[in-house]
Amino acid sequence: MVGLFVALKIRLIAGGLRGDTQRIIGFAFSLLAALIVAAGGFLLLTLLRMTSPQVATDVGVIAFTVLLVFWATVPLLAFGLDDTLDPARLALFPLRTRQLATGMFAASVTGVWPIVSLIVTAGALAGLARGAGGFLLGLVAVILQFALCIVTSRLITTALSGLLRSRRGRDLLAVAVIVFVLMAQLPNLIVNRGLSGDPLAMLHSLASVLRWTPPGWAAHAIGDGGATGALELAALAVLVLVLGWLWIKALGRALVTTDASTQAASVRRSSGLLDRFLPDGQVAAVVSKELKYARRDPRGRVGWFASIAVTCVLAFSINGDGSAGGAGAAIGPACVGALMIGLQQCNTFGIDGRSLWMNAVVYGDGRDLRGDLAGRHLAVAIIAVPILTALGVIGGLFAGNLAWVVPAVLTAWGVLGIGLGVGAVTSVLVPYTVPDRLNAFTGAAPGQGGVAFVTSFGAMIATAVLALPVALPVLLGVGWMSLVALPYGLALAWTGRLLAGKWGYPRMPELLAAVSRPT
Repeated sequence: MVGLFVALKIRLIAGGLRGDTQRIIGFAFSLLAALIVAAGGFLLLTLLRMTSPQVATDVGVIAFTVLLVFWATVPLLAFGLDDTLDPARLALFPLRTRQLATGMFAASVTGVWPIVSLIVTAGALAGLARGAGGFLLGLVAVILQFALCIVTSRLITTALSGLLRSRRGRDLLAVAVIVFVLMAQLPNLIVNRGLSGDPLAMLHSLASVLRWTPPGWAAHAIGDGGATGALELAALAVLVLVLGWLWIKALGRALVTTDASTQAASVRRSSGLLDRFLPDGQVAAVVSKELKYARRDPRGRVGWFASIAVTCVLAFSINGDGSAGGAGAAIGPACVGALMIGLQQCNTFGIDGRSLWMNAVVYGDGRDLRGDLAGRHLAVAIIAVPILTALGVIGGLFAGNLAWVVPAVLTAWGVLGIGLGVGAVTSVLVPYTVPDRLNAFTGAAPGQGGVAFVTSFGAMIATAVLALPVALPVLLGVGWMSLVALPYGLALAWTGRLLAGKWGYPRMPELLAAVSRPT
């Protein structure tokens, strides 16, 4: 059974790459990133041998704990990217629950990133072990730590699989994504605020608490290398077995539980202020649809929430010492917020999925496609303009100079226009499928995560480069250049729609196929 599931997982990866250049490029990029992380993580843990045993053990305890937290949270955020995370996909297999659990565990450890995790964890053998006993216990500790990460991840995703497929679960997941992003910025905020005490003492205090957690047992056992370490590994082994048993029970329950995401929901029809100001037509219809997506679909909301949260954290971090930061501190956060909002449009047709065919059959020429993009951009502007205005005011308050609020807002509006123009081009040249219900955080269908990342990264670089002529002078204190930023951004947005209409209309069949792949 193990060999069968491993072979299926390898076939799934290989089949996803066959005949698709975009997926091959994305996979190559992911593989390169994995190699860098594996080599860097292994080297950093190995270098702990050059420190004192106490410091090495403290860092190892924290590193093992962080690794477990990532394994517990990231699969939840990626629910829907990996078909083997959802037990409902395997419910019709003629297998017993224990057989299915064994196969799913084998599939979990098959792949690039599980191997990276094992390599990084193995670095603790060279960095923490100080003798033969520590090395022997370290071999067992690395295996148990890896098994703990896998089983914990499987238990959480299986227990919450039904909730994650529901509308309420996607809403909760959207909130969890924001919390995850904010927590990732916490170390930066702490360092930026300054450390009031001895860093090594603070490190030891944190490690003293985490020392009594399961990953802390594994790391301490490697450094201890004696009877205490052996007892800690025995307790960890028992815990892994208990978690495995709980996972099997949760898997058995998930396989016979009704999928709540297929239940019908009530729909309420209403008209808002938008209908009173926009004349009937294509643009008004597209604007109304996009605003409903932003309000109702967690995939739409999470991008807006993340943009606001990360930008506020950035503003707080830049001015962490409480002193005025000048033009950069006031204008930078608003421009970053505009950049992040613009990046949401780098695959603007992906959220439509298969329903895009209704648009495709009525497009008569490139002008109709430009009108569709204009409606999408107007919907983004309706939401983004007030947000960027508020961010500009917040940046001015943090910087202690309200005179920079107007330049910050105008520049941010210009950067937003640039991002929309770049996104219009990437949307027709490199489209990809966005899962419709399984994941509020995903950027692509299974196998396309690397393509989505490369596309977003490329759009971010292009937007930043095109924004430099107007944003850089304002950041350096030339405030009057902000008057040029807005018309410059509008011109690039119009140019992007023009190019997208010219290049995208002949490619409508390919575009529709790209955003309609099964998820």
